[in-house]
Amino acid sequence: MILFIGDLSMAVISVFAAIETWRQYNQYNFSVELAKRLAEGLSPERAQLLAERAVDANVNVPFWFYLLPLIWVILLVELYEPHVAGSGRKTTRGIAIAAFVGLLAYSLVFIFRQDSDLPRIGVGAFLLFASLLTLGWRMIFIRIYKTTGQRRRILLIGAGQAGQTLAELYESLPTRSFTIIGFVDDDKQKLRKKYHGLQVLGPSDYLLNLIDAYHISDIVVAINGEIRGETFQSILDAQERGVEVTRMPILYEEMTGRVPIHHLESDWIIRSFVDEVRVSGFYELAKRLLDILGGLAGMVILLLFFPFISLAIFLNSGRPILYSQTRLGRGASKFTIYKFRTMRQDAEQDGEARLAEKNDPRVTKVGEFLRRTRLDELPQFWNVLRGEMSLVGPRAERPELVAAFQKQVPFYRARLLVKPGLTGWAQINYGYYASVTEMSVKLEYDLYYIKHRTLAMDFQIILRTIGTVLRRTGR
Repeated sequence: MILFIGDLSMAVISVFAAIETWRQYNQYNFSVELAKRLAEGLSPERAQLLAERAVDANVNVPFWFYLLPLIWVILLVELYEPHVAGSGRKTTRGIAIAAFVGLLAYSLVFIFRQDSDLPRIGVGAFLLFASLLTLGWRMIFIRIYKTTGQRRRILLIGAGQAGQTLAELYESLPTRSFTIIGFVDDDKQKLRKKYHGLQVLGPSDYLLNLIDAYHISDIVVAINGEIRGETFQSILDAQERGVEVTRMPILYEEMTGRVPIHHLESDWIIRSFVDEVRVSGFYELAKRLLDILGGLAGMVILLLFFPFISLAIFLNSGRPILYSQTRLGRGASKFTIYKFRTMRQDAEQDGEARLAEKNDPRVTKVGEFLRRTRLDELPQFWNVLRGEMSLVGPRAERPELVAAFQKQVPFYRARLLVKPGLTGWAQINYGYYASVTEMSVKLEYDLYYIKHRTLAMDFQIILRTIGTVLRRTGR
């Protein structure tokens, strides 16, 4: 909320700064015009009129111009992730991308509608002021946040596999929005040992003393299986003192944006998708309306690009231009997906389904470009319009691969609880996978999305996908 208010305030200031810049620019133009006319022997009456216009230099500000702060905050949606908000490098990159996307969107509108309601100077000045002021405010926030001890201080209860997984992740984080102090574990053989740089500070009997000594604000229970009665009582006592108690999967999700499928109990799906998360009918309706609008816009883009992409594919590797495959949708329902062909015609001549690999030799030169820009997926907007897919969701997978993966990876079939998507949380964070291990990581992202999906998250994913397309970082 603090970040949102700060960003919105900087954007509001930028609007008025842009209007003043716009006014000064008009005043300068009027002054230049006046000087030119005087040099040409303009009458005193006409010169007086132009002089008054130069002094006033009023600008006609359209109503939508005052909505730019809200649009700017939407473009910054990626910067509200904790691991991004604490990184100066990622913050700078995110602001630069937001400004570029805003400039690109304005340029496209300006091409099709050139009139006085589209002030180039005003919009350009706003993007410049908003970028600089937001960057300055964010850098101040990061510095204060890191130097005033406002970060949470966490104790991990349990130094077993689950706890060590968190410690390993914490050690690998480039930026941290909290501080993990160490472990608490009742195993005497682990006492004073270090795991990934974090020490086992003592048993659960000393939990309250450790909380006082290290000024702990949160404890995370990272114990798989049963918890000793004494340990459970110590956790309750800590909670009564105002210490926040969290389970290991929750902190894992915060750190990675994924669900830890190898550290979940068997009833996790029931608790997560039935007891805890029920999306509203409004969300389902709004998501479908968004899919229809996005699908129509996507079909227009497909029609514009189709001749050029088709010609490029034909010249590079011949026919066919499109290819189709059977994929599984929501509830394991089968449907046919359409894409531009990016591989050789004999990519699967034996008929066996195989995953795409990094630097896959089957991918053509044009296909490599289409994959990096995600243009190969444009025909899937037809599937979105038909209701077989959504703009946002897990990647649609082939039935034979689903059958194989669900035998190797826990909770894999849970990704079929929602419609597959043209883009998704896993696609923007991880891209394609080429092995079962990589697929497990991508599944963790998919389940995180299914558990936390909202319209705001869908918009964030769409905006980040636009950035991926512009940077050509797809795979």
